[in-house]
Amino acid sequence: MYVRGVGPKVAEMLAAKGIQTAEDLLYHLPFRYEDRQNPRSLDELKPGETASVIAEVRGSILLRTRKAPIFELTIGQGRFAMKCIWFNGTYLNGKFHAGQTVAVYGKVEPSRSTSNFKMIQPQFELLPDESDDAETRLLEVGRITPVYESLGGARLASRWQRKTIFNLLESMRGVVPECLPKEMLARLDLPDRESALREVHYPPEGTPFAQLQASATPAHRRLIFEELFFLELGLELKRRRMRERAGIAFATNDKVREAIREVLPFHPTSAQKRALGEIVADMRQPSPMRRLLQGDVGSGKTIVALQAMLVAMENGYQAALMAPTEILATQHFLSARKLLERSSRKPRIVLLTGSLDEDRKRSTRGLINRGEAQLVIGTHALIEEKVEFDRLGLVVVDEQHRFGVLQRFKLMKKPNQPEPDVLVMTATPIPRTLALSLYGDLDVSVLDELPPGRTPIVTRRVPGEESEKVWQFVRKQVGQGRQAYIVYPVIEGSKDDQPELDFSHDDPDAGIEPPSPPAQKLNQKRKTAELLFPKAIQEANPAAKSGLKSAVEMHEKLRAGPLAGLRVGLLHGRLDPDEKEIVMRRFQRGEIDVLVATTVIEVGVDVPNATVMVVEHAERFGMAQLHQLRGRVGRGSAKSYCILMTGARVTPLAEERLNAMVRTQDGFELAELDLSMRGPGEFFGTRQAGLPDFRVANLLRDRQLLELAKQEAARFANQSPADPGKTGQLTEVERARVWARLKDAWQRRYGLVEAG
Repeated sequence: MYVRGVGPKVAEMLAAKGIQTAEDLLYHLPFRYEDRQNPRSLDELKPGETASVIAEVRGSILLRTRKAPIFELTIGQGRFAMKCIWFNGTYLNGKFHAGQTVAVYGKVEPSRSTSNFKMIQPQFELLPDESDDAETRLLEVGRITPVYESLGGARLASRWQRKTIFNLLESMRGVVPECLPKEMLARLDLPDRESALREVHYPPEGTPFAQLQASATPAHRRLIFEELFFLELGLELKRRRMRERAGIAFATNDKVREAIREVLPFHPTSAQKRALGEIVADMRQPSPMRRLLQGDVGSGKTIVALQAMLVAMENGYQAALMAPTEILATQHFLSARKLLERSSRKPRIVLLTGSLDEDRKRSTRGLINRGEAQLVIGTHALIEEKVEFDRLGLVVVDEQHRFGVLQRFKLMKKPNQPEPDVLVMTATPIPRTLALSLYGDLDVSVLDELPPGRTPIVTRRVPGEESEKVWQFVRKQVGQGRQAYIVYPVIEGSKDDQPELDFSHDDPDAGIEPPSPPAQKLNQKRKTAELLFPKAIQEANPAAKSGLKSAVEMHEKLRAGPLAGLRVGLLHGRLDPDEKEIVMRRFQRGEIDVLVATTVIEVGVDVPNATVMVVEHAERFGMAQLHQLRGRVGRGSAKSYCILMTGARVTPLAEERLNAMVRTQDGFELAELDLSMRGPGEFFGTRQAGLPDFRVANLLRDRQLLELAKQEAARFANQSPADPGKTGQLTEVERARVWARLKDAWQRRYGLVEAG
């Protein structure tokens, strides 16, 4: 439809921001509001509070300093004045003139100058004067005013958006189509769609200001619920379509149970029994299983997955396990081979990775194709077109979020075969809110119990200057017959292109966050980048460099110095697979006392005799990574230790991470904190994970609404067509409208309806 004020050039600018329709513009909500009915006066401000102030421009000056130019604006009300200061504020020079009215929003700080207070880097907006039209003044003064993220410089800033959205809503008065059933809205006490859009953009007088700022008004709740409802309805539809597909109904008879008992190395925990029971129940069904097996470090996911794979193999099918890295795939291969040696059936296990030579790959692919390999373990090489399974029955995907959703489906859809069952494993504890959306098309099994014999790990923080004490402690532990890991953030040097530096494989710009102004968004991105890539951030600042230690360098120094006489090994990502396997096996056999490594040992290495994990430059690592590294020890009955050594400079964000690591070993608690610090997008990386880019919802803030949306989506999908004699039921028209909305709008945004 035609929108007044949007010509071809403006439309192009809007499209670059993802706004292509009138509806997209209406769902571009204010990121905050200013109370211009009752703004704060300068004489009632208090230091430390965040406030909106409307005042007169008294004067401005650009100060040239040695470090950076500073722009200083003085505003006043009667005899009271306040300074507003912007660093690198050259762009503001000439923008303000005495007598103008300006609204500023920021944190109030005490001032030593003649003014009572100051604001540093406040957000601001020049208010309309007598030269502006009546409509502009009406929308900006004397009311609660919406403030928007700019959609394209000053031209498409808040003032343009207020006017354009107001005119759009007026032109659509009474004709905004409803997309949720009336019965649902009444039952949940939510307003209709048009009222919600109108009240979110132009809050009526009396709307609680705190609710507006928290996006918690009934109007906000309605729009947030709407978005989450259709997300969950799309996922519910995916689950239903999956259940309609032809899968494999596996038998679980005495023969299968005996095969599982033969390979169990210990008595399973109740959590492992419960998870296996849920998995096997799914495998018995004639529709394909889609299940997530989630558990903390060391909770025993691999043994549960192996038991599930045995069910498939005992039924005459092949099983495949796909891991994100070669070292982890190799570890799975070695572990499976060791466990299955106990089996009287001796299934054939093969390893397929990208680094194998072509002859070996060709031979392995032949074994897979002819069905001579019952258990296939590998990396992304498993989903290459040349790989054809004879009878693939079960796919286990380890650390799935590192692959991306599309790769997961490639493995499922081999031609001329029934759909294999799929089990997704993750060692990253996923907060329930994220699991509901990120893995919403999967059923979830949780391992929330550690196997017997696992002892708590003592975690300590130690400054780098006390390293001698740490090395003495390592020597003492080795003297008692134990082993240790020492982990460094890089392999060698400080500027090499090293995969270990890309700690979480996330895109720092991919986060989901409420709309924010440019300055806020820049700060958020800096915060995110510091959390995810702290080493890279400090590399960019020469003053922050503090002699980053590397694995190769420290391997030599430790072997010749503090750890002389001990057997010190080296493991990192640049070693070829054979070398890695040799080092790993020597460490597992106890032929290496201390293993100096990079984060390549983050997952997959299982050495019960290792009791010490030393992480140097621990401030450079993400919280999830530190938790995974800590999980490499404490796997036996002996007391274990994790020592986090820090460099000279520890940022406030790194302090938070390190303190949390010392405080708790609960991976789910750490995951919740990680989520709150980074936001949902950066927690996994939106692009890799397939996490939807929400327009109005925020998974951190809107957890309760997400739970409600999931319940209502299932309720709607299960409801039968209306009986004309019953009240409170949906009409066919309403049902058709909901499904049409899902297909037209949400397929365009998420591809939920047709995917999978």
